Amino acid sequence: MITDITRALAQLGDRRFRKVLGMGLGLTVLLLVGFYGVLFGLIQWFVPDVLTLPFIGEIQWVDTFLSVASLFLMLVMSAFLMIPVASAFTSLFLDEVADAVEDIHYPHLPQAPRASLSESFNDSLRFLGVLIAANLIALIPYLLMPPAAPLIFLAMNGFLLGREYFQLVAMRRLGRQGAKEARRRHAGAIWLTGAVMALPLTIPVVNLLVPVLGAATFTHLFHRLERVSATP
Repeated sequence: MITDITRALAQLGDRRFRKVLGMGLGLTVLLLVGFYGVLFGLIQWFVPDVLTLPFIGEIQWVDTFLSVASLFLMLVMSAFLMIPVASAFTSLFLDEVADAVEDIHYPHLPQAPRASLSESFNDSLRFLGVLIAANLIALIPYLLMPPAAPLIFLAMNGFLLGREYFQLVAMRRLGRQGAKEARRRHAGAIWLTGAVMALPLTIPVVNLLVPVLGAATFTHLFHRLERVSATP
């Protein structure tokens, strides 16, 4: 596992890695800005500048107050949503990361077939939903058992990240069903590696590298465990 991570880290400067990271972050920023633009427009459209309330009277600058409040709300939400959204968008292009790893470290392999854009989008959307839902549900044990929160975070996100990235890499060589079977065979190693990948999620800015680093690491992990010699 250490060798897999070290090899992935050594290749972070790869042009294709930077391209995938840039596209994922760019789409994430566009989505968040677009969402705020729609929210701001709705506030300006539906909320009057002056609001009259019973027993209180007129309240001035209501729309301005809500617009400013929505900006702060969006900034807070972005801090929580940036990582899962960026991960989902970046997942659309992780085939290119796996290709870059295989071109350098596994040149004897034929080119892996690419998943269709619709299939990649559906998988990314599903992963985003599961990631957000799981972390929201985890807020309950975080609050009930604060000392165990770091372990719960690592165990849960390690499982989710390991499952997603190994499945993504393995499908390219074994197909969807074959990837599921391989994931069951190596569940322990996948979970442990995923937990290590979850550690950078707690470090601002560094956490944005997790999707690319994870895809590269699990490409090495997959080939080390499965020893694939050809594309089926």
